[in-house]
Amino acid sequence: MPYRNVGRGLRAPVQVLLVTSRESGRWVIPKGNFANIVSPHAAAAQEAEEEAGVRGAVCPTPLGTYRYRKRKGSGASLMYDVEVFPLAVSEELSDWKEKKQRQRRWFSLSEAAKSVEEPDLRDLIRSFNSSEFNQVARRVSVLSVVAEKSKVGPMFAWFQRLLPKTGNFFELFEAHSVALTAAGEAIGRLMQGGPAVHENAQEIFEREHDADDIIREVLTTVRETFLTPFDRSAITALIGSMDDAIDEMQAAASAIELYEMREFGQEMKDMGAIIVDSARLVAEAMPLLRNVGANGSRLHELTERLVRMEGHADEIHSAGLKAAFQAHRGGNAIDFIVKREIFKHLERIVDAFEDVANVIDGIVIDHS
Repeated sequence: MPYRNVGRGLRAPVQVLLVTSRESGRWVIPKGNFANIVSPHAAAAQEAEEEAGVRGAVCPTPLGTYRYRKRKGSGASLMYDVEVFPLAVSEELSDWKEKKQRQRRWFSLSEAAKSVEEPDLRDLIRSFNSSEFNQVARRVSVLSVVAEKSKVGPMFAWFQRLLPKTGNFFELFEAHSVALTAAGEAIGRLMQGGPAVHENAQEIFEREHDADDIIREVLTTVRETFLTPFDRSAITALIGSMDDAIDEMQAAASAIELYEMREFGQEMKDMGAIIVDSARLVAEAMPLLRNVGANGSRLHELTERLVRMEGHADEIHSAGLKAAFQAHRGGNAIDFIVKREIFKHLERIVDAFEDVANVIDGIVIDHS
């Protein structure tokens, strides 16, 4: 399922790319059969390029599955199970294999869900989110409502200054997740290699610097705030684990720049794609923390997927290290050492996202 963010920030709309079916002209996601010589997510990325003309980081952990019935040339109508993988689009081709056979169009999540016929696919598209957290109701204090209705603005402002500070923690969490998401997307592009590696590494350095400013403000606010929305240790653990993730992104980019790596194996690309999707899920979770009671079930869904992706990343990490060792066991130990270091940083990024998930789960347990 190819997707893109339209603009920056947590409230930037997310769009999904659909293509028309060659037989009926109905709107579908790019899909196809895959040979056992390639992994399912790699086959999905290939189908996206051939049918929709897009490339990007495809997460190897599926969003879910849906079923549909397809009529074969023999006249038989058979049921197929489809695994859906999120693909963060970084490149749209002007020419591609099936350009003359299909149309492609970007849809909002709600429009895409209405445009496809398969009920399970509709649910997957709707659950992909963004539209959900864009509509999260901001908590408005009772005093603010009273002040607005009674038109006692100046007096209320004076009265508010006498109240204990409550801090702007939610805004800071969301601001940090914006930096984290942008750095994650840069990691995904960086893992594609090529001449743009340096530019993507530079963006990661800049985003990490932005995140440092935010975490310093969070820690200062924790010390100065009388009333906090969560336990102080939960606040520092949440922002700390998020910052660990972007710090490891910077460490990975620094190592890649130091060793002048420009090509990356499939395992590194897959871990990069997991990082892109993990950052997206964390960005979705932050606004939902404003009302944990109402959003507890959705927060649990997000953290469950983060933990599942971390387990998948461990498997990919082990396979990548083994492949690197086998490729260099006869000599060139330096190349193996370099790849092992990059894998170490990529694994630590995903581990930090699991830590974020665990902290969020703790907050949900305490406050829902």
